Amino acid sequence: MITRENNPEYLNSFLDYSMTILNKSPNSIKEYNYDLSMFLKFIKRHYNLTQEEEYNKIDIKDISIETIKKITLNDIHAFLSYMAIELKSKPSTRARKASTIRVFFNYLSQKAHLIEINPAQNLETPKLDKRLPKYLNLEESKKLLNVTENEDNRNYKRDYAIITLFLNCGLRLSELIGINIQDIDFSEAKMTVIGKGNKERTIYLNKACLRAIGEYLQSRPKEGIKQDKLQSNKALFLSERKERISRRTVQYVVNKELKAAGLDTAKYSVHKLRHTAATLMYQYGNVDIRALQVLLGHKSISTTEIYTHVENNQVRNAVESNPLADE
Repeated sequence: MITRENNPEYLNSFLDYSMTILNKSPNSIKEYNYDLSMFLKFIKRHYNLTQEEEYNKIDIKDISIETIKKITLNDIHAFLSYMAIELKSKPSTRARKASTIRVFFNYLSQKAHLIEINPAQNLETPKLDKRLPKYLNLEESKKLLNVTENEDNRNYKRDYAIITLFLNCGLRLSELIGINIQDIDFSEAKMTVIGKGNKERTIYLNKACLRAIGEYLQSRPKEGIKQDKLQSNKALFLSERKERISRRTVQYVVNKELKAAGLDTAKYSVHKLRHTAATLMYQYGNVDIRALQVLLGHKSISTTEIYTHVENNQVRNAVESNPLADE
């Protein structure tokens, strides 16, 4: 990804606006920067403004606002077509690019007033394939927890607490690594996490979570914790280096425990544990779809609806339970 120093001024202004006014997270800002630099490189090549053949070496800093004013909806469609045909990008990837472009041109036209016509005003989002989420069933989930709790390694209490939180609370990876000890209220059995868009939400903790966290805290290092910009001294989960645990370490832990439980690591991952938590709560807990939306931190109810899928035997049982079944 290019650095901000290589961006045109209007792009950096958009990134600043997204961060300070829209309150987008650092990860979202990085994605915006990446998506738009890619789009502007395409525009420069599309308009024959460069002879550079290597895409990554195309300079976008000299793309003037006058060039931006010439961009049409057809140009944006050409970019999305390039992604689909040349880059073999998935519909979800193209949908994200389209969303970023839409927000970007809305800023230029409605907020910064740098362009008069918004070419992305009628830009549609690429249609996404609706796929059922992969998840562990109840027995597989219990097996994973049992294997992790009884594994013979010095970090087993930490690893067990991580797996327990994923399977019980449906946390995102970024939310788990961001948990600080002070975010947990043991007396009220709840904790605060920071989700997408820096949005704060409350996660309620059941007995399994409270026990796992409590036992881990007894073994959590008390001394030698790094004083760094990650605020490792405040972090709930620490690495072997006594610093806030990283995304890669958590992914390694989950992958290791899945293997130990005899589960397919090509099929399951950290995010699949989030799917598992949501699915189990919906299937066994009679959870209202909107309550599940709040718990998972979904902006749109349509995102939560993927967890309302049911097994074929549930469909059969529904029919068999019809009061007219024996008539």
